[in-house]
Amino acid sequence: AFSPTPSRTSHHHHRIAVGSFVEEYSNRVDIVSFDDETLSIKTHPTLSFDHPYPPTKLMFQPNSSTSSLRKSSDLLASSGDYLRLWEVRENSIEPVSILNNSKSSEFCAPLTSFDWNEVEPRRIGTSSIDTACTVWDVELGVVETQLIAHDKEVYDIAWSEAGVFASVSADGSVRIFDLRDKEHSTIIYESPQPDTPLLRLAWNKQDLRYMATILMDSNKVVILDIRSPTMPVAELERHKASVNAIAWAPQSRRHICSA
Repeated sequence: AFSPTPSRTSHHHHRIAVGSFVEEYSNRVDIVSFDDETLSIKTHPTLSFDHPYPPTKLMFQPNSSTSSLRKSSDLLASSGDYLRLWEVRENSIEPVSILNNSKSSEFCAPLTSFDWNEVEPRRIGTSSIDTACTVWDVELGVVETQLIAHDKEVYDIAWSEAGVFASVSADGSVRIFDLRDKEHSTIIYESPQPDTPLLRLAWNKQDLRYMATILMDSNKVVILDIRSPTMPVAELERHKASVNAIAWAPQSRRHICSA
């Protein structure tokens, strides 16, 4: 997993957080920098830390002038056994907090993914295998809300606006939630094959009418229009093997990348 963010000391350098995937407790996260002028990657031996279990996602805090957390350093979040926040300084990394969404146990249901709200950077939404989605206020370190989102494991979550997010699950559905009405959700797509899990979700931040998802063991990228539930507007089938990741272009409403 990796997530680029502009360096605070150079306009041409972007930090990238790279996580290991070793099926045991001891894993690592390394911070490298990418120079978009020379197209080179530089490693930083002091910007590396141990991570319990493989991180299921890494993400830097979105740029915001309103957040009190982002000052002279970058804030990095990781998911796995817990949601963890890290302060990435110029030559060091320090843990900030470990956030446990369980109200009754010191252990947390494993987190499959999370998304940082670009409109409200104090909010992070997490998805977990216990069918729940949790919205955190990371500035206060408290759960803002927690809801049962699906019938089976939730595999991914994506924000649209400040209080609207969507999630995908092993139950094969894409659901949209509005924090102003937590008792209800809208199903906008279901897998054509019963109980075929949906693994990843990406919301088009340049055109919020569109989102994309991928099915388990499928070479398709399914494009959805939230104004027309249940029927995809397109199914992209250029891959010869299963699709593992998708991302919309940050500066274009018409481009999407898949791997």
